[in-house]
Amino acid sequence: MYNILVCDDEEDIVTALKIYLKAEGYNVICTYNGKQALDVLRREDVQLVLMDIMMPEMDGITAMSRLREFSNVPVILLTAKGEDADKVLGLNIGADDYVTKPFHPAELTARVKSQLRRYTMLGSIAPANASRIVCGGIELDIEERVASVDGEPITLTPTEYSILKLLMESQGKVFSTNDIYTAIWGQSAGAAVGTANNVAVHIRHLREKLEIDPAEPRYLKVVWGKGYMIENTTR
Repeated sequence: MYNILVCDDEEDIVTALKIYLKAEGYNVICTYNGKQALDVLRREDVQLVLMDIMMPEMDGITAMSRLREFSNVPVILLTAKGEDADKVLGLNIGADDYVTKPFHPAELTARVKSQLRRYTMLGSIAPANASRIVCGGIELDIEERVASVDGEPITLTPTEYSILKLLMESQGKVFSTNDIYTAIWGQSAGAAVGTANNVAVHIRHLREKLEIDPAEPRYLKVVWGKGYMIENTTR
C-alpha cells in the first residue's frame, strides 16, 4: 500500500482528499502546514505528496524547497485559480505537477496514479532486456534507473527521468508539447490547463542538468513551432 501525505490548512479539503484516496486503496497521512509535512517526510516512508501552496507557519513553496534538499518524492501542488505565478515557482523548485482547486476527484486520482507509476518505476525490478541508452555524453541506465553526463551522475526527479527516457528512446524525433504531456502525464493534453508551461519548466530543468551551457544546448533542442528532441551529436 502506498503512503500519500496530504498537506493543506483547510480541514475540509484534507478530509475530502483522504476519502478520495482511501477509496483508491492508498494510506493517507494528514498534515496542515509545511512544518508538519517536513517532520513526517523526514521520518516516514512516503511515496507521494499533495501540498497546498498557501498555508500558515510554512507555505507550500518553502516546504517544497526544503523537501528537495533530501528527497525526490513526487509532489503535486494544490493551487487556487489566480496563483499562476506560484504554480510556475513551484515547478521551478521541483514540483512534479499541480491540480487547481476546486478539482474533480477523477482528475486528482489520475494524476496521483501517473506520478506514482513513474516514481515506483525508478526503484522497480528492471525487465529482462534492460540496457543502457547513450546519446553522446548522456547515458541512461535503464536497469538502475539513473543518468549521467560525461561520466558524472545527475539527480533527476521521476518526471525528469521519464521525459528524458522518452526523448532518448527516439533520438532525433521531435515530440510536441502535447505528445510529451500525453505520454508522461497519461492524459489528454487538451483537457489540461497550463500544459505547455508545465512541460517547458521540466524541459528547462533537464537542460540545466544535461548541458554545459543551457543557452546553447548540445543535446536537448527546441524545434520552433514543433516541439522538443534529443539530438545525438555523435551521428
